[in-house]
Amino acid sequence: MLWVWAAVAGAAAQTGRNAAQRGLTEKIGTLGATNVRFLFGLPFAVLFLLTAALCLPEAVPLPGARTLLFTAMGAMAQIAATALMLQVMRSQGFGITTAWLKSEPVLVALVGWAMLGDALTLPMLGAIAVAIAGVLVTTLKPGAGRQMLTGMRPALMGLAAGLLFGLSAIGFRGGITALPQGSDLIRALTTLVLAQTIQSVVLGLWLAFRDPPALTGAFRVWRGSLAAGFLGALASAFWFLAFALTSAANVRTLALIEVPMALAVSWLAFGQRTTPRQALGIAILLAGVALLMAVEG
Repeated sequence: MLWVWAAVAGAAAQTGRNAAQRGLTEKIGTLGATNVRFLFGLPFAVLFLLTAALCLPEAVPLPGARTLLFTAMGAMAQIAATALMLQVMRSQGFGITTAWLKSEPVLVALVGWAMLGDALTLPMLGAIAVAIAGVLVTTLKPGAGRQMLTGMRPALMGLAAGLLFGLSAIGFRGGITALPQGSDLIRALTTLVLAQTIQSVVLGLWLAFRDPPALTGAFRVWRGSLAAGFLGALASAFWFLAFALTSAANVRTLALIEVPMALAVSWLAFGQRTTPRQALGIAILLAGVALLMAVEG
């Protein structure tokens, strides 16, 4: 059951990292805060890998083409997901945004049905309907009328971020399992270093050419950037270890614990109170996701 503890620790560290990144968004912009997670997290990821390799002791496996392909897919999906998440958090509550992200299993099931012809049973459709109802309750205010589409826009962005996070999880687990040798911990940390290297190079080059102030600004607020980077690397290390030990579906299900953590941070750190309607919607959404994972399992 080591994967359970790894997933819970990953959820706690990820909640802290998201809060740190949210604070940086106003100072260096969405892409600048997105890059902090990878650029400042990479040295910590390398340190984690070297420490594990020395303590076990064990050689670091050399990634092959399959690992590179899966990890690159996961890395790019995670960049886009993080940017969308931070953009939504600028206008919506921290806890509500986190709840929308956790609808990812529902979205993965719908994409699998639409693009791959995966079967959707009646219990699965019922669970999806419950989750969708939860999203609607959190976003649509009574009497919204013509403002319905405007009110749904942040939710749709949050749901898109959740889907991309789901695809990144699949990519990272594929990269981990494709490594030819190594213990679960070494393979997880090797894939983490590879992913954060790809992300730092890709997003760093983009910002260097398109938005240099966002890139240099991260060093100006280095304390916050360092905290976000460390928490991001720590969270990813735990998530990757969980992915190495069990299926992505199991990890995604337990990751729902992040929602009450985020609601607590939203209230205590940002003074954002959840309305009764929003709390009801979040509860319905999480119930739908949990039901879907139960019937799929």
